[in-house]
Amino acid sequence: QVQLVESGGGLVQAGGSLRLSCAASGRSFSPYTMGWFRQAPGKEREFVAAIRWRGGYTYYGDPVKGRFTISRDNAKNTMYLQMNSLKPEDTAVYYCAVDRVYSGSYYYIAEKYDDWGQGTQVTVSS
Repeated sequence: QVQLVESGGGLVQAGGSLRLSCAASGRSFSPYTMGWFRQAPGKEREFVAAIRWRGGYTYYGDPVKGRFTISRDNAKNTMYLQMNSLKPEDTAVYYCAVDRVYSGSYYYIAEKYDDWGQGTQVTVSS
């Protein structure tokens, strides 16, 4: 099992930026994919971005394309989400997740991920 700890959330004005981090720990950490999801009150969990741990290929949900950038530092077992041009509709709890068993093209489906962090709140004021 993998332990994930998110950090970097907070309150920011519309148009501002935040950088989220997700630190992973666990024996022989070597996931196929890591991802970011978010959940706003009263809404379903939504795919934000994913990254293949070895090749570094990245994928983004349509609402964040061109504004968010996902990256990872393999040496530190840490994933990042740089969020620019934030909008009030980006307000949500952001979760990082690990896919330890290759799920192919289903990186956008939350149920395909095996381990989850506790979440970090991001609030964007207008």
